[in-house]
Amino acid sequence: MDSLISALIGVIILILVFLALSGIRIVQQYERGVIFILGRLTGAKGPGLFWVPPIITRMIKVDLRIITLTVPPQEVITRDNVTVKVTAVLYFYVVDPSAAVVNVMNFMQATTQIGQTTLRNVLGQSELDELLSQRNKINQELQTIIDEHTERWGVKVTAVEIKDIELPVTMQRAMAKQAEAEREKRAKIIHAEGELQASTQLAQAAGVIGEQPSALQLRYLQTLTEIAVEKNSTIIFPLPIDLVEPLLKIVKRSEVSAQEQFNGENRQASDLSSRG
Repeated sequence: MDSLISALIGVIILILVFLALSGIRIVQQYERGVIFILGRLTGAKGPGLFWVPPIITRMIKVDLRIITLTVPPQEVITRDNVTVKVTAVLYFYVVDPSAAVVNVMNFMQATTQIGQTTLRNVLGQSELDELLSQRNKINQELQTIIDEHTERWGVKVTAVEIKDIELPVTMQRAMAKQAEAEREKRAKIIHAEGELQASTQLAQAAGVIGEQPSALQLRYLQTLTEIAVEKNSTIIFPLPIDLVEPLLKIVKRSEVSAQEQFNGENRQASDLSSRG
């Protein structure tokens, strides 16, 4: 009888020890355990080792690390009636584990859904040019709106980034043509500005040469030096009339003398023939 009582007591002790050990919980540094005792919320515990009443206690672990959530591609019609497919990324973390468990059934799914609807609503109010050139502004607006919705769930949205924007093929071609036309426009403007500056400099140079005639001769000599480097061109070099005029007078005198001599010889020949 005594042995039976001793065995019964040993079994009871083992059961109590087992129950006591089953109430031990371990939570990692980046987690919190939300405790419910008989269905009543008692708060969040952790990290580390702690004990809760067994059997009547339920614990839900909540991860406090930043979660990266990719929003599935959404087809959006912009304000200027262009259909685009947009993918975004949400960065958020849980700041209140109790609210994340009690106030929403699944905070991950809820955050995903609110991210999709907000993405379509915000981008639908923007034009395509704004969507392509003002991403930072749109990202900030998305983050503010989504964070307002998730605040009561104990979730803090730190950032929303538009990851990819897929345009229709026809729109891509139109944008490529627009970019090409813009580059041609800039090239023509730069060329015209260069022509204007060159004409201004040439006008100033002409003014200097007009005031100093000798500068024109120096420019002729410089041009000859530049042309002579190639050694494959015929050079016609204009000379001032002041240098050429004396030579022309000498040639003209020579021609007059030769003509007078020729006329004299002709007269002598005529006289001889008449006498004969």
